[in-house]
Amino acid sequence: MKPHFLIAALLFLFIAQVTNAQNYLEGKVIDVANNKTLSDVFIKNITANKITVTDEDGEFEIQGSVGNLLVFSTPGYVPDTMVVVDLYKLTVKLKQTTSLLNEVNVRSQRETFDPHTEYPEVYSKSKVWILSPSSLFGKEAKNARRLKKYFEQEEKERAIDQAFSIAYVSSLVPLRGVELQTFMAMYRPSFEFVQSNSGPSLASYISDSYKKYKELPPEKRQQSSLQGQ
Repeated sequence: MKPHFLIAALLFLFIAQVTNAQNYLEGKVIDVANNKTLSDVFIKNITANKITVTDEDGEFEIQGSVGNLLVFSTPGYVPDTMVVVDLYKLTVKLKQTTSLLNEVNVRSQRETFDPHTEYPEVYSKSKVWILSPSSLFGKEAKNARRLKKYFEQEEKERAIDQAFSIAYVSSLVPLRGVELQTFMAMYRPSFEFVQSNSGPSLASYISDSYKKYKELPPEKRQQSSLQGQ
């Protein structure tokens, strides 16, 4: 290969790598109060329709560029939205929800979510193929597996929301408003319990929990409703 062709080829590869690097945004998500890194924060690039979650160190990488709109959300924290203004590494600070009640409100207002339909590529990319090392060690595959794990947990939480809904619980206990939300935050059942207890058994659990709730002194209920996540 002639020297000028070799130089042109190398220049092309360099430009391609730079362009590709500019298509990805990197950063870290932390708690605004104590600077603790936050794992499993769901991040969506609304503009580019790309998603990811933070790793165990709170780090993330997502496809995007200047001007894109990013949304960060995780249970127990107030969602945050930001517009990308440059390609420097981002530090995103999330604030904890002020009470258990806010968490109940957020859960009750969430839209229907079907990750299998909305993000089928996550499930295909998360598979490990014996003859494909990149499916095991590749960055894209690892990110897909983190997202799949996140979606699995999210589906469980939404199954609880559906079974232990405000409408259903309020039909069984004489609580409304703040008091109802406090009760639901304190006695939210696990996914395993909901899976094995429905109908009469779930109703019995709610009634028994209400009896325990009523036995608590008023100040104890109030303190519970004001606790942060």
